[in-house]
Amino acid sequence: MKYKKLGNTSLETAPIVFGGNVFGWTLDEKKSYKMLDELYEKGFTTIDTADVYSRWAPGNTGGESEIILGKWMKDRGVRDKINLATKVGSSMQENAPKDISREHILKASEDSLKRLQTDYIDLYYTHWDDDKTPVEETLQTYQQLIQDGKVRYIGASNLSAERLQASLKAAEEENLPKYEVFQPEYSLMSRRKFEEKIREICEKNELSVLSYFSLASGFLTGKYQRIEDVKGTDREMFLKDYFNEGGKMVLDAIWEIANEHMVSEAAISLAWIMQRPGITAPIASATKKAHLKSFFEAIDIELTKEQMKRLNEASAWKEDLL
Repeated sequence: MKYKKLGNTSLETAPIVFGGNVFGWTLDEKKSYKMLDELYEKGFTTIDTADVYSRWAPGNTGGESEIILGKWMKDRGVRDKINLATKVGSSMQENAPKDISREHILKASEDSLKRLQTDYIDLYYTHWDDDKTPVEETLQTYQQLIQDGKVRYIGASNLSAERLQASLKAAEEENLPKYEVFQPEYSLMSRRKFEEKIREICEKNELSVLSYFSLASGFLTGKYQRIEDVKGTDREMFLKDYFNEGGKMVLDAIWEIANEHMVSEAAISLAWIMQRPGITAPIASATKKAHLKSFFEAIDIELTKEQMKRLNEASAWKEDLL
């Protein structure tokens, strides 16, 4: 498996990053251990999580994903073999405002380190922008964490093009740490925000791009065909807006091309992202060992120009992008 470098860092990742939002949500601790063992054995050693994962699950308060991942790394003795990414900016309190102030980052980073049972975080993301903290304050705080050895590199997710550009400018002009990775929502169901402005900024500044919701919360696996399929489930809030004519067009195109390659629909959805300009790797999750098959299918196949065109046109129908 060919690994890819992340930005101007010493970190490398497999062609697909595993999303740890399922730990403590759709996978309990025992099942999470099994999945992590399988991932590690197969070479998927970049794990993406966040301090608030999996707060939305019934009975959870946040931090469950980090706790499980931390216990697993300690039990298996593999911390130095894992590229560990987590995030800051959200609150453990429901409906609380986003916060990337110095005070919040310093407190949240200590809490994450304790839950993860580690002395350092390989890649620390600004998860969400609060649209008020000066970008210099946020970067200066990261600078302190890097100098203290608690963070190696930093990344950003969900920043507007304007705030991302301002952060990169401040880093250059004031000799502050630079975001090396950007994490946007990006899939066949969500293209516009990344493609309009942010992709160009990332390319010009040599930021690696790791896309989240790459399978649109499972919609692009073809598992869910009707809104009734997700009614009353944990995924309803993520999927309810996809069941329209645009979503059907995307699913139809994926299904046709999956049959042409004799692979899963998830594999086609991931392969499309992997072949899109400006993308380093998609982030994807799995809840069963069998689901990992689609990861290898995606890595092994090469979509033709004609197949990419079909997928581009089907997904562009939804967001008016070609």
